Amino acid sequence: MTTDANSAFGANEWLVDELYEQYLQDRHSVDPAWWDFFADYVPSDPARAAALKSKIAQTKPSKAEPTAAKPAAPQVEAEEATVLRGPAARVVTNMEASLGVPTATSVRAVPAKLLIDNRVVINNHLRRKRQGKISFTHLIGYAMVQAMKAMPSMNVSYAEVDGKPAVVAHENIGLGIAIDMEKSDGTRQLLVPSIKNAQEIDFAAFRHAYEDLIHRGRTGKLGVDDFAGTTASLTNPGTIGTVHSVPRLMPGQGVIVGVGAMEYPAEFQGAAEENIIRQGISKILTLTSTYDHRIIQGAQSGEFLRRIHQLLLGEEDFYVNVFRSLRIPYEPIRWAHDIALRHDDEISKTARVQELIHAYRVRGHLMADIDPLEYKQRSHPDLDVSSHGLTLWDLDREYATGGFGGEPFMQLRTVLGILRDSYCRTIGVEYMHIQDPEQRHWIQQHVERPYAPPSRDEQMQILKRLNAAEAFETFLQTKYVGQK
Repeated sequence: MTTDANSAFGANEWLVDELYEQYLQDRHSVDPAWWDFFADYVPSDPARAAALKSKIAQTKPSKAEPTAAKPAAPQVEAEEATVLRGPAARVVTNMEASLGVPTATSVRAVPAKLLIDNRVVINNHLRRKRQGKISFTHLIGYAMVQAMKAMPSMNVSYAEVDGKPAVVAHENIGLGIAIDMEKSDGTRQLLVPSIKNAQEIDFAAFRHAYEDLIHRGRTGKLGVDDFAGTTASLTNPGTIGTVHSVPRLMPGQGVIVGVGAMEYPAEFQGAAEENIIRQGISKILTLTSTYDHRIIQGAQSGEFLRRIHQLLLGEEDFYVNVFRSLRIPYEPIRWAHDIALRHDDEISKTARVQELIHAYRVRGHLMADIDPLEYKQRSHPDLDVSSHGLTLWDLDREYATGGFGGEPFMQLRTVLGILRDSYCRTIGVEYMHIQDPEQRHWIQQHVERPYAPPSRDEQMQILKRLNAAEAFETFLQTKYVGQK
């Protein structure tokens, strides 16, 4: 295994060297998938290789008689220095190697309102299906892959051929995902495994591959292939509150995207939440693109971030495709500009919310997901908030509901959640043709409720009734063969 081949591991070389040290001590202490790789492995640092072998030799028992060691004279120092070894030393090597990559960074601020709202819709659907949840990084990473598909010039890396500079255009996208690992001694290290052929998979498969890497990374099950073939990386320091990050770019990659924290603009962080909602102010997501300036120019990087920006605002049916891959049976929330508010507009919007509630009562069953054999994204113009002069900026604003859901005032987001739970899930309810208003009101009181999963006792009762029905059907089929 040559030193050039080792560089393919990039920021993960510290882990490879650490596993190699364990392999030299006891090959059974590492996963067997690494054995063939380590058989001819040579650490990229010759001094490091010699130190490893010397350390292993010193740990072997010696047949010579032990001799009393002469105590060394204590050295008095003003401050004690700790020699970096293992992963910490590898980090130093990687950072020094990254200094040889001339980089530049583009920065773009993206409104996160639509990203937040559609994630809420997706996770509510997944929660009902008991299918976990998605993170913002899932959506941002998938948007990054789609942007690279549209701009192959970003999926490149620098190389030298016969001592001459060259650019390598990669056919496949290997998206490196930065995983922050906390070790048993409390120190933290970074792993960057990659999702292979990311350009060929839909969002559901991308999410599965992402979660698989995270799980195997935290349980120590990553193999050699998981670290090879990385052409671009994504890091998300925003999870710890970092707003703006300029990460280091390792040799062999052309670009690394940093994701900052989602925060309101600094000038509004002291404002009341109600005023922020009323003024239509969105949280901001800061994206950075750090690129190899030898092969990628600033205009390309800026265009790359612009495409990610557009995708996160729903262009090119980005969220439609995400919903379709997860088999969510209704359309996503769409980007729209807020409508200026005056006193008359507030009264008008309250009336529009009342119209929307009535529309769901009359036509909500048309969007019900009642076909278990065919998936389809269902929609109806009368059930679209934009048809009633409402936008995503109204979702967190409160309106008078006339007692809908047992509350005099309610956020539009909550109103829509109850309406969809009541009329657009797996049971369609159509009753507005009933002439008796008391009967209609009784149905509304029992149907228009927020979703609540059944208790364990209720689930057991349902199971008991289903078993009884199945047993009775089996009896009829056996007793009266061929009868209807």
